[in-house]
Amino acid sequence: MASNAFEALKLTRQFLNAIEDAGYTAPTEIQIKAIPCIMAGQDVIGIAQTGTGKTAAYSLPLLQTLKFAQGSAPRLLILVPTKELVVQVDRSLEELTKYTDLRRVALFGGIGPKAQIERLQAGVDIIVATPGRFLELYAKGEIDVRKIKHMVLDECDRMMDMGFWPQLRDVQEKIPQKKQQLLFSATFPEKVERLADNFLLFPTRLEVTPQATPASTVEQLLYEAPNFRSKLSLLEALLKDEVLSRVMVFVRTKEEASNIFKYFERKPIGEMRMLHSNKAQNARMNAIDDFKSGEVRLLISTDVSARGIDVFEVSHVINFNIPTHYEDYVHRIGRTGRAFKTGVAISFMDQSEAYHVRKIQKLIRQTILRKELPAGVEIYETPKPEFQEQMREIDRQKRLENPDFQGAFHEKKFKPTEKKKSPKAADKTSKSKPGKKGKTFKQTYKKKS
Repeated sequence: MASNAFEALKLTRQFLNAIEDAGYTAPTEIQIKAIPCIMAGQDVIGIAQTGTGKTAAYSLPLLQTLKFAQGSAPRLLILVPTKELVVQVDRSLEELTKYTDLRRVALFGGIGPKAQIERLQAGVDIIVATPGRFLELYAKGEIDVRKIKHMVLDECDRMMDMGFWPQLRDVQEKIPQKKQQLLFSATFPEKVERLADNFLLFPTRLEVTPQATPASTVEQLLYEAPNFRSKLSLLEALLKDEVLSRVMVFVRTKEEASNIFKYFERKPIGEMRMLHSNKAQNARMNAIDDFKSGEVRLLISTDVSARGIDVFEVSHVINFNIPTHYEDYVHRIGRTGRAFKTGVAISFMDQSEAYHVRKIQKLIRQTILRKELPAGVEIYETPKPEFQEQMREIDRQKRLENPDFQGAFHEKKFKPTEKKKSPKAADKTSKSKPGKKGKTFKQTYKKKS
């Protein structure tokens, strides 16, 4: 039973009951390593695969430390990069605190702050927030930070990628310096290491798997398709298999998401939804809820939601584009194979994306299995604008490897002072007359008619 497995971590009965109700059967490796360290008050850097229970790894020991509701000011601050992740973490805390009176509030933008302010004024113990909304409400005088004793940066690598460094530094300057600090993520690049050096004091580093390692429960496959239209044909062929029961399709841009949605809108593939930053917050939340409940088979999304969806039954993740930020590949495919369930991650690659696939394979220290295209996939000729865009991308990649590379689209550059002379201009003669103080002027003589 879950309670027996977690009892060894010295969790109290109220949390053991909540764990059992949530359906946890045994602690994960990151939970086994992190919970005792956090209970002991240590600063911790936790690096673990997406879907291995990082949220419970830091929240369970911190919730046990808080014990019960106290005062009106927050004592625990959890910062995450996106609204979707705020909602996900808040829902996880709701499950774990069901047998306590601990109070929490989720703070994120995209909606008016009135309801969030009312929750703060009623008294809270835990804040889960995006850095921007937290600082906004702090500036309004609605957050009393004097009692904060614990702070968590969840998915801190993503926060750095999204440019949150100035805001994180601003938060650090406003909250008490004497506190326990935790950093958790699936990847730990150099810039996050610098963040940890600035914020944490003698942290304990817990790396249960090498960073940027995909979950072993995810099968990774790769198909080559030369262009957008051919990728659509490939996706359509794959969706004919009912094994793809709950599918997330990741794309690079909002325009691509819309085009894929329009293409499949009148095809018999089942219910589908679309997620990107132009969608209203309520529409995004409803789409995620419908996907979780199983009402929606296909969810087309930009990377805005790559780390904000925690659905155990995602059968397949499809990378319609190869991500150019390589850690995003780990987070995308981490939407499947969660909580030790199996899943499949399928990537589509055109010629300009082969470079990114090589970089990803180097990062994850694995070779992605290449597959032959399924029967019935129609391959289309690449339109000229798309072909040129691919060539420009390949040139850019070659310049990254070799700064002296000129490129297929290279043209001879003239110095700013040089001007191309036309043949007619070259035939014309010009004479000059001396002006005042030795100055000259040019006069071009026209040919006599």
